[in-house]
Amino acid sequence: MNPEEARELLERLGALQEGHFLLSSGRHSDRYVEKARVLERPDVTMALAREMASWYARVDVVVSPAVAAIPLGFAVAVAAGARSVFAEREEGTMRLRRGFRLIPGDRTLVVEDVVTTGGSAREVHDLAARTGAEVLGVAALVDRSSGAVGFSLRSLLQLEASTWTPQECPRCRQGEPILSPGSRHVSAAPLESFTGPT
Repeated sequence: MNPEEARELLERLGALQEGHFLLSSGRHSDRYVEKARVLERPDVTMALAREMASWYARVDVVVSPAVAAIPLGFAVAVAAGARSVFAEREEGTMRLRRGFRLIPGDRTLVVEDVVTTGGSAREVHDLAARTGAEVLGVAALVDRSSGAVGFSLRSLLQLEASTWTPQECPRCRQGEPILSPGSRHVSAAPLESFTGPT
């Protein structure tokens, strides 16, 4: 699947949205990727996962940051014939819990849904590296970062989007209401449900 095909698929599913959004990082943006519109479709998720798994010669373990990237990470693990684990935030730090572990030498792939600042992916990447695993890099559905993220990153789609701190945001200065569709921010108005083509 090439980037144009990935973009067309995400647009058709209503995953690529434009407006005024509050991101999980706390920054504001003019674009949002509602990955749930993709991940609610197992057939689509598996097709994307097979493409992502094909980028790497061998994967022993897929590790994803909880919670939104877990379904995609699991699908990539299925496609790669690998184990699937996830890291959770505990007292502000990403950790492997629930008996999950990485073994030194494990060829480990970090799978993220959307990379914006790269913070969660970087934490999981570094966590895996500290175990002695061989970290292959980070595979993502969408890369919307605007600079170096500090790790090897490959994505199905690279998306250009502006982000601002709340103080810098031109849409806030214009009085445009902000939408908070992510899982960490629930105080803003919810997004309208998508009724376009599926």
